[in-house]
Amino acid sequence: MILRLKWINLLLLVGGLVFSQEFDAQLAQSLGADEYGMKMYSFVILKTGPTQIEDQEASAKLMRGHLDNIRRLAQEGQLIVAGPFGKNELNYRGLFILTTDSPEKAHELLKTDPAIAAGVFEVEIIPWYGGAALGTYLETQKRITKTNP
Repeated sequence: MILRLKWINLLLLVGGLVFSQEFDAQLAQSLGADEYGMKMYSFVILKTGPTQIEDQEASAKLMRGHLDNIRRLAQEGQLIVAGPFGKNELNYRGLFILTTDSPEKAHELLKTDPAIAAGVFEVEIIPWYGGAALGTYLETQKRITKTNP
């Protein structure tokens, strides 16, 4: 009986810890979180576009511009996540998560990417509901990145 009570107490304690909340209203508001700690973003899939650049120098210049644009958008707080996909049959090349929930604003931001403007990449923009704390990702990423491309 005593062992059973200890188990019940342990389960109640663990359950209480699991379900206890440390809600920070100021942080939630600063991140634009709703009551669930979530917010809308633009999830962008970059796909292989119709333009193929054969000249290696021109291709390298476009890719440098693409990476510089990613860096600029991140510094401006417009882009949270960017990265390439591994080789796949869908011709998906990479993804962005933009802080805007407006497809029109996302299109405007993407027009500044020279590789997209040249047709090397095509984009699909999908409204995405994700954790508002995702906005804190880049600060941690900077601290663990030794070399930028």
